[in-house]
Amino acid sequence: MSNTKISIESLYKIFGKNPQSVLPLVQDGMSKQDLLEQHGHVLGLKDINIDIPDRSITVIMGLSGSGKSTLIRHINRLIEPTAGRMIVDGDDVLAMTKKELIQFRRYKSSMVFQKFGLHVHRTVAGNVAYGLTMQGMPLKKAKAQSHKWLERVGLAGFEGHFPSQLSGGMQQRVGLARALATDAEILLMDEAFSALDPLIRTDMQDVLLDLQTELHKTIVFITHDLDEALRIGDKIAVLRDGAVIQQGDPQDIIMQPADDYIFDFVKDINRGRVLKVKTIMDVGVSVDGPDIPADMVLEEALQIAASSGTRAGNVVNRENQIVGSINLDQIVAGLARPADVSTKEGMYR
Repeated sequence: MSNTKISIESLYKIFGKNPQSVLPLVQDGMSKQDLLEQHGHVLGLKDINIDIPDRSITVIMGLSGSGKSTLIRHINRLIEPTAGRMIVDGDDVLAMTKKELIQFRRYKSSMVFQKFGLHVHRTVAGNVAYGLTMQGMPLKKAKAQSHKWLERVGLAGFEGHFPSQLSGGMQQRVGLARALATDAEILLMDEAFSALDPLIRTDMQDVLLDLQTELHKTIVFITHDLDEALRIGDKIAVLRDGAVIQQGDPQDIIMQPADDYIFDFVKDINRGRVLKVKTIMDVGVSVDGPDIPADMVLEEALQIAASSGTRAGNVVNRENQIVGSINLDQIVAGLARPADVSTKEGMYR
């Protein structure tokens, strides 16, 4: 696992007239509902502790009102916390001076918003160049550089168009190009694809994953869609009522949901298209059979194992080394949806 790029430590956010006065109550366990009813304050975030790895995609997900958008806005300090620390490369963003924060936003982090956030009076090239001009680059040079990024997101030839002349998917590509153009190490994406139609949304996910393969940004991606989270996330953190309920590898969350809330998220997913062979293989055991890549999803592995005379196969890593084996019975069992989850122990029954 890569080194930690962002460390969120004991982060609290309470909205109201006097958040500090009720902070001890929240720290002692007062619920979101009781805080609102008894004290007229709204609990946004409660004791958030998340380490976000460098050069990877971390997905923060949850239902509406869970606190995920509030959380991401603390990373670049669009929202001030009630308590806690936000450490980026060893520096506490929440302790930065105004000047330091401006530099952080200009050079260290970029943001892609759900509603695109484009300047309607600027051309496509002008929108993409905006962050570069804020860094002090001359407009002519910035626009020239923006062409490269527009080409990378599939919008070459649209430089002179205005946002109103583009479809929703194209506008979001402009937003992504604008965020990438500044060459910031951290990319914050707040429900960036949720306003798009399903096919366009999938296409944008492909664009993001292709770019990440080459650029290796530290990406924090907010979504309420589990399928999207599982498709793009190297790590997932699930929020409920402002608190982290479970975080970790997507495969672990599917196989071992922490409670009924997480189980409700994962119970209806197509496990065959999400679970990978390495999740359920027999480690260190080899068989007579074809090679099956460890990162292959079960749906594809099923076809290989079923057509094999041994109804099994050796699991190989990216270096084509055998790391285990898997058989047809294991794959079928992995495809089956579990019937229940123990809230107390967080394991499948």
